[in-house]
Amino acid sequence: MSRARRNVLLVVADDQSYPHAGIYGSPNVKTPVFDRIAREGTLFTNSYSACPSCTASRSALLTGRHIWQTGEGGVLYGTLSPDLPFMPHALESARYACGFTGKGWGPGDWKAGGLTRHPIGKEYNSRKHASTPPAVDERDYAANFEDFINEVPPGQPFFFWLGATEPHRLYDTQAAVREAIAVPSYLPDTPEVRHDFSAYFSEIEWYDMQLGRAVALLESKRLLDSTLIIVTSDNGMPFPRAKVNLYDDGLRMPLAIRMPGARRGAECHSLVSHTDIAATILDACGAAQLPGAGGKSLLPLLEDPAASVHSHVLAGLERHTYCRPGGAGYPCRSLRTAEYLYIRNFEPDRWPTGGPEFVSSNKTLHGDIDGAPTKDVLLSGRFPVQYQLCAGKRPAEELYHVESDPRCVRNLAAERSAVTANLRTILESELRATRDPRIDGASPWEAYPYRQTIGFGASFNTTLPAPDREAFREGREHKPE
Repeated sequence: MSRARRNVLLVVADDQSYPHAGIYGSPNVKTPVFDRIAREGTLFTNSYSACPSCTASRSALLTGRHIWQTGEGGVLYGTLSPDLPFMPHALESARYACGFTGKGWGPGDWKAGGLTRHPIGKEYNSRKHASTPPAVDERDYAANFEDFINEVPPGQPFFFWLGATEPHRLYDTQAAVREAIAVPSYLPDTPEVRHDFSAYFSEIEWYDMQLGRAVALLESKRLLDSTLIIVTSDNGMPFPRAKVNLYDDGLRMPLAIRMPGARRGAECHSLVSHTDIAATILDACGAAQLPGAGGKSLLPLLEDPAASVHSHVLAGLERHTYCRPGGAGYPCRSLRTAEYLYIRNFEPDRWPTGGPEFVSSNKTLHGDIDGAPTKDVLLSGRFPVQYQLCAGKRPAEELYHVESDPRCVRNLAAERSAVTANLRTILESELRATRDPRIDGASPWEAYPYRQTIGFGASFNTTLPAPDREAFREGREHKPE
């Protein structure tokens, strides 16, 4: 496959889990545009985010690095170091025009660390919808994309990041309830939870329609067959034990790649990581790879979907919301193979969700669970088994046989001790090789301030609990950013 100066459209949903797209067989959601991208390209079934939290996941997408290699870029409300190489900057050096609409990198303050230009490119967010359904973003992604394309000089290739804020909460409380919703076994199966999932699916369908308008724009401009299109999400769905968790519902991502000249209608079941996206784009564009990045180009998989670039993929989490005393996080790392998921929890005495006593920055208990009807049901005291799975303290090691237990609810770490020991050894070796401070007991993340940009670039930093700060209100995390 020739490496031409292709255009690139990278589309990143906000909080969408695998398999919530029609082509994956999900009966509750219709995604004709995502399905089309997959049919005209390659559909990936084992794609994993680098982190189940927005800011850190996006840092990995832009740098091709694990979150522990991105400094303050590895935490929610962090910042970025100018010493990090960014994929869009490498494309700009190759004379690409770069821009974005919707949610880019964040939430956080990208300038606070000393970076002097946006990590993605020029912002295009001035165009708004005349009207929208309740709770969705008013920004018109496709119209903003058109503004960008109209500014690109003829013949100059481009990179554009379309960052939807759907299906991140908040949701339309009046969304119609859908039939036959299979509630995950770790959640209570109640009418409130089913309605919550229905609203989540409605936002995915709205976002898919906006994606369709962007693809139609490429067609109208005769750019579709010269544009690499990658469609994925940043992290898992905003439900307990999914987002902000290293289980598959927090990390396993939808991914479809349409590459001009590549095979059409292929399915790839090999393990891939979000750290591979930057390398894939740079490879497809004939640009230099990023120094220090560990991701691998996925172009060989577009040529041969049965090929493999990884025997396992890594992920990690440090800090999400301010939901523990002193701003402490919940440090954990995972290693995912085709058969098993191994998780190492470095501070098992901490509550993974923030716990039932500390009032978090979003004015709730268990602050690392997004506020929602599902959370209210979970914390009602009526479902002790699901409460323990979602909010209870966890052991230092977890092991799940993902083929027989895709929801990751049966911990086999003690029962299959030989497998646990083997995966522990591999993970520790990988963390040392990638210089993760956590493996040697260091914890720089605990000292990072919470940085939140408010309005036109103004920001505040704090290392103290801030339950009354407007910028940290539940639902303000990204809607609007």
